[in-house]
Amino acid sequence: MVTKNKRKVVDLELHAIPRQHQADETTVCRTPSHEEIRRRAYEVYLERGDLPGDELDDWLRAERELQKVVLFARD
Repeated sequence: MVTKNKRKVVDLELHAIPRQHQADETTVCRTPSHEEIRRRAYEVYLERGDLPGDELDDWLRAERELQKVVLFARD
């Protein structure tokens, strides 16, 4: 019975936390989404000639490129 009551308190606390608008999050501190990085990594893969084996490098390159875009857009 104690566990059930604790769960209700936790649920109430989670619902009590105000949510920020999505626009606020993107203007204050936007980072590339997983989907954006995935798409760019696939483009990098295609640019390399569809050769398998460098997936991590493609992902990290895509992440760096997109983070630079965000930094330049912010300034």
